[in-house]
Amino acid sequence: MSDNITSTRSGQRSGLMVGRSHTSRPAATVDPEPIAVDLGSAHLRIWLGPGGVLSVPAGQGLRTPVVRRGRIVDGPACAAELRRLLRDHRTPVPVGALIVACRPVLATTADQEATRRVLTAVFAPSRLLFVDSVRAGAIGAGAVAGTLLLVDIGAQLTEVAVLDEGRVVAARRADIGTRDLNHAATVAMLADTTAGLIRELRQAPAVRPLISASLARGVIVVGDGATRPDLTARLVATLGTAVHRAASPRTAALTGASLAAAAATRHPVGN
Repeated sequence: MSDNITSTRSGQRSGLMVGRSHTSRPAATVDPEPIAVDLGSAHLRIWLGPGGVLSVPAGQGLRTPVVRRGRIVDGPACAAELRRLLRDHRTPVPVGALIVACRPVLATTADQEATRRVLTAVFAPSRLLFVDSVRAGAIGAGAVAGTLLLVDIGAQLTEVAVLDEGRVVAARRADIGTRDLNHAATVAMLADTTAGLIRELRQAPAVRPLISASLARGVIVVGDGATRPDLTARLVATLGTAVHRAASPRTAALTGASLAAAAATRHPVGN
């Protein structure tokens, strides 16, 4: 794996013993299928390879949220929700799997550590990789090549990033999303916030030509906001460029993380 992905490794690996020959050769092992996880403010999603995708509304039935503005605010409750999701779907936990987890862009070390604790408690992974959600969204949208401007408008968080050949060059985020449209926010406010984040990125001289090139190509939008025609139309008017919606915008980041997980399995790397 390359830029925008960090790795942590546990001290224990486990696999399925598949047999020992009479020649006393070392026992063969089969590593569990890799797992991808996206702990969003609206939904907790798990990709289990052949097992498909499991999803549950974050904090459903709870008095307080488990994830707020892209940050885990109740680790034990979040772990309990993930365990319940696996239990309800009668899905065994593949202990020792490699996990790739989405993290919001510009996440702090504390944010990442909170996610690591939850996933370690639930899955006991052999290795845990973090990938920026904007990069995962670009991979999931099939738009990694070249220079691009990606906008991820989630339930409670809006992220904007400039990527060059899959590498996040610069990014900004704001604590506003589609769920705020049910309260004081408007579609115009959300579009204006997105445009403001892009203007902030353009202030850096080194980033300005990349943004100009990506705007000529059009903005790629993922997340729940990409499913709202009124919002995408407002973005077209505000940004003055084409807006391309990912084929499955709500799960683009999880799809990208799953592809990263499969790649990490084929090409393992150290810390």
